[in-house]
Amino acid sequence: MALFEEEMDSNPMVSSLLNKLANYTNLSQGVVEHEEDEESRRREAKAPRMGTFIGVYLPCLQNILGVILFLRLTWIVGVAGVLESFLIVAMCCTCTMLTAISMSAIATNGVVPAGGSYYMISRSLGPEFGGAVGLCFYLGTTFAGAMYILGTIEILLTYISPGAAIFQAEAAGGEATAMLHNMRVYGTCTLVLMALVVFVGVKYVNKLALVFLACVVLSILAIYAGVIKSAFDPPDIPVCLLGNRTLSRRSFDACVKAYVTDNNSAASALWGLFCNGSQPSATCDEYFIQNNVTEIQGIPGAASGVFLENLWSTYTHAGAFVEKKGVPSVPVAEESRASTLPYVLTDIAASFTLLVGIYFPSVTGIMAGSNRSGDLKDAQKSIPTGTILAIVTTSFISVDLSCIVLFGACIEGVILRDKFGEALQGNLVIGMLAWPSPWVIVIGSFFSTCGAGLQSLTGAPRLLQAIARDGIIPFLRVFGHGKANGEPTWALLLTVLICETGILIASLDSVAPILSMFFLMCYLFVNLACAVQTLLRTPNWRPRFKFYHWTLSFLGMSLCLALMFICSWYYALSAMLIAGCIYKYIEYRGAEKEWGDGIRGLSLNAARYALLRVEHGPPHTKNWRPQVLVMLNLDAEQAVKHPRLLSFTSQLKAGKGLTIVGSVLEGTYLDKHMEAQRAEENIRSLMSAEKAKGFCQLVVSSSLRDGMSHLIQSAGLGGLKHNTVLMAWPASWKQEDNPFSWKNFVGRCGWAAQSLGAGVVVEAVMVENDISAFTYERTLMMEQRSQMLKQMQLSRSEREREAQLIHDRNTASHTAAEARTQAPPTPDKVQMTWTREKLIAEKYRNRDTSLSGFKDLFSMKPDQSNVRRMHTAVKLNGVVLNKSQDAQLVLLNMPGPPKNRQGDENYMEFLEVLTEGLNRVLLVRGGGREVITIYS
Repeated sequence: MALFEEEMDSNPMVSSLLNKLANYTNLSQGVVEHEEDEESRRREAKAPRMGTFIGVYLPCLQNILGVILFLRLTWIVGVAGVLESFLIVAMCCTCTMLTAISMSAIATNGVVPAGGSYYMISRSLGPEFGGAVGLCFYLGTTFAGAMYILGTIEILLTYISPGAAIFQAEAAGGEATAMLHNMRVYGTCTLVLMALVVFVGVKYVNKLALVFLACVVLSILAIYAGVIKSAFDPPDIPVCLLGNRTLSRRSFDACVKAYVTDNNSAASALWGLFCNGSQPSATCDEYFIQNNVTEIQGIPGAASGVFLENLWSTYTHAGAFVEKKGVPSVPVAEESRASTLPYVLTDIAASFTLLVGIYFPSVTGIMAGSNRSGDLKDAQKSIPTGTILAIVTTSFISVDLSCIVLFGACIEGVILRDKFGEALQGNLVIGMLAWPSPWVIVIGSFFSTCGAGLQSLTGAPRLLQAIARDGIIPFLRVFGHGKANGEPTWALLLTVLICETGILIASLDSVAPILSMFFLMCYLFVNLACAVQTLLRTPNWRPRFKFYHWTLSFLGMSLCLALMFICSWYYALSAMLIAGCIYKYIEYRGAEKEWGDGIRGLSLNAARYALLRVEHGPPHTKNWRPQVLVMLNLDAEQAVKHPRLLSFTSQLKAGKGLTIVGSVLEGTYLDKHMEAQRAEENIRSLMSAEKAKGFCQLVVSSSLRDGMSHLIQSAGLGGLKHNTVLMAWPASWKQEDNPFSWKNFVGRCGWAAQSLGAGVVVEAVMVENDISAFTYERTLMMEQRSQMLKQMQLSRSEREREAQLIHDRNTASHTAAEARTQAPPTPDKVQMTWTREKLIAEKYRNRDTSLSGFKDLFSMKPDQSNVRRMHTAVKLNGVVLNKSQDAQLVLLNMPGPPKNRQGDENYMEFLEVLTEGLNRVLLVRGGGREVITIYS
């Protein structure tokens, strides 16, 4: 009675319990509120909230005990045997028990509003998984409605009123086809009628909820009463056998070949079925002649010892005879008329995997309590207690497992394998066992399946409405609307259409595996959500239900996946494909939701683990990948100056390796905060447009040179650091707007070389020893300009102008020098652009040091090493122009940058001469480490 303790917290206890039972409803949260009128909405007094027994235990009990128990469990025991049936039930019940534990942990972590499992998964694993699994759960609930309706029609046409069939078999053996057509017609009519009831008002369904529950409970009690009675007084239910084959008693009464009276024999009805006449001389079936007719008891009782015969499986193909083991039989040649004779034949080919798929829907329904959390007095206590106790009650203690043992101990094996009760004159097998009458089970199962079908048609549209109102799937938004009181009209219409597809299948055994796939998919992700939250130890994961562990959730998830492929591998792949398509659609077109993403947290943990595992040293050559740091320049509007660098990066990497896109803003972070955000957004949008996958890293530094140094040194994380630096050539290194870009460029090259361990092997190129006049003059001008800028200490604007004048003169002298054939002697005097006023002013400003410096300037001679470098650059430039002037891209080995700052401007001049006249050049400086070995 501890289970009902909280139901009896008011006096008088009995009246309180009866009042709650009278107000019992099996509808999901939010359904009853839609049906309240205006007057009841204004009432301030709230109805008392439900406790564990009324709110969770009874709804789960009613959902779990359904059509499969009454219509298919005896057949499953007969075909699979007691042992394998026990294994099937144990696997399915273990799966739901582990899922219930995970669900209890999630449900007690916070309030679960309308949507149930969809809400739990979407808020735990993100909208993509939530939408995919929510739709799978919706499809499973919808097909469950189709299964319950088909079960209702099967009970009606097979056991209540067989004469109501519209289609009759036109030929022998056509009964199955006619039955399918009748199921389609009656199923469609029943679906429309139930949809109208739900549309008009679910309050009528609510009124019948207690009736449906009472039918289930009374049916279970009648079965146990019949089992107890059969142990002392077995019922007289004869079964007719011809040889070892079971006969259908729909067309005859007496199990005899002929009647003998006063030494005269008369043909029986059975004789007329197997012979072409009633005379003794008539031609009869060979098997009928060779074998005798015997009668056995269909339900010999629990003390008969039939349990041992039913212990093992008897799998057969479609159209096989239902035969009793141990009965003598004379085999005959191949029979062509077997399907037209009154034999009991199997309708489908049975296998262990098929039986798992058919049975699993009988253990679903564990979400009934979590869907009603808003109506519970203490949801965090009631949901775990009620759900787990309902599973234990229905599965392990009183119903499924005990029914398997009792059915195997009380009922003959041929009757268990007789799916539709052909040998019992068309009566329900489990009904013949019940006491006091078979009609208790027939009527109880009929109303039970009706109630379950109405509940599915009530709950599925609201689940779809919850998904549509979240807005994560754009094309489903129309189904979030409904009537003025919130009833999901459009969602109900879609549910009816999908349910009709299940009705058109018209076979309970074919529909059950389909909804098993969707429910298993849902349970799989409930376990995954609990396992992920537990492993990540997220701060908001604090469930009150403490009896859970991530290993249990992982075991439940694995068992769900295994059961999916055990039931049907192609149904499992189809369900996964549907869920995958929904997932990718939501990822591509779905709305952004601030629900958190457990999968992202799992990815972060996995990335952290992988980074810690990556060694900090250089990777092995087999594992080498281009990890590029792209240095971008930004303009005054924080837009990228060279956007094609990212496209070129993607071509270089070919989708492999790491890409870090970096840039530097000059200033302080407090002042440049908004500009830095805008620049980062511009870079990310450019990366998206160029389809360059990587990371963006922006540095704000007081000095552009220091910022670049910091970026090159600090970019990357752990073992994921760049091994290649890509930057644009500073085309305006001599222009007025960017006079010091050559220093930044050379500095970047030096930092990159040092950080990447530069040390490159360069192929020697033999050049001529004769130095042209142009080479000599260009080298001299370069050195004179450097010396002048150092000695004169001019202002910034003057330096820009002087550097540009020297550059213009060098360019003009290039064409004149090409006509000379021999190099002239070293010139004694060089005409510069200095005026008298400048020289006087400079002499008075720094008389002691500058005067001697200027004398040296006009008499200096170029350094021979610089002349040799310039000569090499000119010759290489000529060779490249001769061979590759029309090439779209020229790859050149970039000379090593100077190790100190002296000579930086000379280095830029060498590179300028080396690439002069070329359209597009890529300068490459290697790290000196081989990435191709003899073993790779």
